[in-house]
Amino acid sequence: MTSNVRKPMIAGNWKMHHNHFEAIQLVQKLAYRLDHADFDRNEVVVCPPFTDLRSVQTVIESDRMRIELGAQNCHWEPQGAFTGEVSAPMLAKLNVRYVIVGHSERRELFGETDEMVAKKVKAVLGNGMTPIVCVGETLAERDEQMTEMKVQGQIRAAFAGSKVDDVAACVIAYEPIWAIGTGRNASADDANSTIGVIRRTVRELAPAAADQVRILYGGSVKPGNAAELMAMPEIDGALVGGASLDADDFARIVRYRAG
Repeated sequence: MTSNVRKPMIAGNWKMHHNHFEAIQLVQKLAYRLDHADFDRNEVVVCPPFTDLRSVQTVIESDRMRIELGAQNCHWEPQGAFTGEVSAPMLAKLNVRYVIVGHSERRELFGETDEMVAKKVKAVLGNGMTPIVCVGETLAERDEQMTEMKVQGQIRAAFAGSKVDDVAACVIAYEPIWAIGTGRNASADDANSTIGVIRRTVRELAPAAADQVRILYGGSVKPGNAAELMAMPEIDGALVGGASLDADDFARIVRYRAG
């Protein structure tokens, strides 16, 4: 149950799924299953793989869909000899509005550091887009009661040197790493508590931004648990993984109030 000033966001991270033909079909099915009231209540974002972005952009714009386009990653340099990378200016030219930064899979599998995440945040903001900054703890860190310390450190590093207005413009996603793709998820109370810690940390860094920044929960969000999670006062939306690959499931999460 987000505050009056924070419009809920339901964002789908497709990860490495769907070619551009499948992506077009999915976004068309999703748009068909949602109505104007759904978009009035929530901001709906899809984050396809890089190879799908142009196709999804074209169908969103040609059909005048109220779905926002997001990307899953970018490099912090605007150009250069970085084989296999995609820059923020390239994404901006595709009318990408949101870019996921520091997802746990990027951190855990590809060695992204807090310093790299901070540079990506600045690159995304500097090109007129909004970062969805991901933070979260591993199972070992959770068992050792290190959750608060971990997310606080990640938030402080991501926004080091950032202006208040820049912090307020960002979106943050709390994703307990142990819950991603495992079918396990933090209880609504636990998620709300950790997101409260994140908001307090933002308040320490940029007091004026704390009540404006949207903080999502991402950890095996499904149609069956979306309403309970979204009823929490600190949770402003969801970063959805596997359930976003099915138009019916994702639409049911967007329409959590009707569940």
